[in-house]
Amino acid sequence: MTEGSLLNPRTVRAPAFPPGEWLNTNHPLNLIELRGRVVLVDFWEYSCINCLRTLPYLQQWHARYAGLTIISVHTPEFPFGRERAQVEAAVRELNIPYPVFLDNDYQVWDVFANRFWPAKYLIDRDGYIRYTAHGEGGYEAFEAAIQAALREADPDASLPPVLPPLRPEDRPGAVCYRPTPELHTGLDRGALGNPEGYARGVPMFYRLPAERPTGAFYVAGAWQAGTEHLAYQGHTEGLLHLPYEAVEVNAVLTPHVETVERVLHPEPAVVEIWQDDRPLDADRRGDDLLPDGRALVDRPRLYNLVRNPGFERHELTLRVKTRGFAVYAFSFTGCVKS
Repeated sequence: MTEGSLLNPRTVRAPAFPPGEWLNTNHPLNLIELRGRVVLVDFWEYSCINCLRTLPYLQQWHARYAGLTIISVHTPEFPFGRERAQVEAAVRELNIPYPVFLDNDYQVWDVFANRFWPAKYLIDRDGYIRYTAHGEGGYEAFEAAIQAALREADPDASLPPVLPPLRPEDRPGAVCYRPTPELHTGLDRGALGNPEGYARGVPMFYRLPAERPTGAFYVAGAWQAGTEHLAYQGHTEGLLHLPYEAVEVNAVLTPHVETVERVLHPEPAVVEIWQDDRPLDADRRGDDLLPDGRALVDRPRLYNLVRNPGFERHELTLRVKTRGFAVYAFSFTGCVKS
């Protein structure tokens, strides 16, 4: 959930943006040139579930407030997030209308001393940071801060009522349980639970352990670990088992990874999604599954695999036959409507 911070007026001035690549604008934006306007700087990453869940509110604020300029800073977590074509595709698919800075070298991230995805910084007409927030939630408080900054810029501004919650789980009375924490699959921060552990630089054949507690994932077949991913390297079928407690399960997947240095995405990979040793029930299929319950992994991004009716405990299974198919991370949600 979001932790919002109201800063004292005219205490912390927003830093300047360095030179770099932009999307959705014909010229680079400069915070000095934007003096007189209220600016919202949003740090995000297109494969981050919490970032994607904040987007509907940002899109609404962009449409509601003519005096507000939103600058989106895309700071990548994984190698494919540095590919301009992948970010452009995400911006199109997500209908992001405001300018996007490609922060591949973490330049803006560092000058803002940012540490979170997502993170929002509200800058007043004089260039001072007035309100900050990271994570999900707290949307009404942030919009109230936007309106306060707009009224400072124009006391006669006519402003609409603050948005009501856009999702049932954002409304008062919703319950948020603590889901399984985010799990990464590569050598860096990897949560592989097989007793064989990781092998660096070479494929390894794994056998599925009988005991599979939550907090880790488990594989069977031939898999090879990279710094941030685990890729299937077998010729028959590979299995990835994920015990979890959550409402929804999301996975960062890509159809093919050749090496850590060179990332390829040639042909889509089809992955069967099972739960509790059987094909996933139709009423529990996530947004990114086909009608037959499989996932078509056509490019590197976040895939919504499972949407349970409540906070539940299960074991998810990915059944893979495409050599080179790779998994980067799993993320989970735990909020249910009242």
